[in-house]
Amino acid sequence: MTSVTATAPKGLESGAPRRGVLSKIVDRLGSGVVQVVMVLLGLFWLVPTLGLLVVSLRTNQVNNAEGWWTVFTKPAELTIQSYQSLLGGGFTASFWNTVLITVPTTILVIGIAAMAAYAFAWMDFPGRDAAFLVVVGLLIVPIQIALIPVATLYGNAGIFGTIPGVVLFHVAFGLPFAIFLLRNFFVGIPASLLEAARMDGAPEWKIFVSVVFPLGKPAIASLGIFQFLWVWNDMLIALVFADTGNQPMTKYLQSQMRQFGSNMDILSSGAFLSLIIPLIMFFAFQRYFVQGMMAGSVK
Repeated sequence: MTSVTATAPKGLESGAPRRGVLSKIVDRLGSGVVQVVMVLLGLFWLVPTLGLLVVSLRTNQVNNAEGWWTVFTKPAELTIQSYQSLLGGGFTASFWNTVLITVPTTILVIGIAAMAAYAFAWMDFPGRDAAFLVVVGLLIVPIQIALIPVATLYGNAGIFGTIPGVVLFHVAFGLPFAIFLLRNFFVGIPASLLEAARMDGAPEWKIFVSVVFPLGKPAIASLGIFQFLWVWNDMLIALVFADTGNQPMTKYLQSQMRQFGSNMDILSSGAFLSLIIPLIMFFAFQRYFVQGMMAGSVK
């Protein structure tokens, strides 16, 4: 009687997962070559941004006459005239208006959404599932259909054209996604941690502040970054609900567009000035995001 011995495929004898094609290519090329390729791709990706920066540092006449790449042979054409003209106008006021709109909106959305997400995830109350379905349903409501009704409501309340009105609109339409995101993250927190805190006599607000909120730092940091960038770069809500005295940078730059001819000198310099705060905020919260993941990991 002969015995048949099954032979496992090569690479699976030790139970190791099959490696992909990309990992094999990386092994063959070496990590050094891959890093060089990634750096080159990153530099290539930054070429349009470099071109926009060069355009912002040259006069409009020079930009209309030749391409931005000629700066390597004519560096004397660089000037900060467009930045001086932009800062000498109403850009500074619009910058602070953008800060007054974006910062309170981000804080309110994170605070309200975190508390609501905790309630939907770990608190039992009548109609919880139905209320959460309503929140999820609000995700598909387009902003455009609410512009006229909200504008009428703001006019009756006397807050149309004001910064608080813009903030309230952003908070209202930012909460559904924020609650949905944080609730799904909070559900993944082990229930044993919350039960241990309840057995120690901790009230719900103490559990939220001491247990749930620290473990939710990765999701909260991600939400803060996205919410900040959404509001900072918004122009539709600013065009409708912000008047001239309370206009953010996006509306101010739109108002500076010339009716005839190119206006790349204004748009490019304004774009780089408006990038300063988002870049600082992104890199600061990226480091905080990694720390939150390590501190909030559950083994």
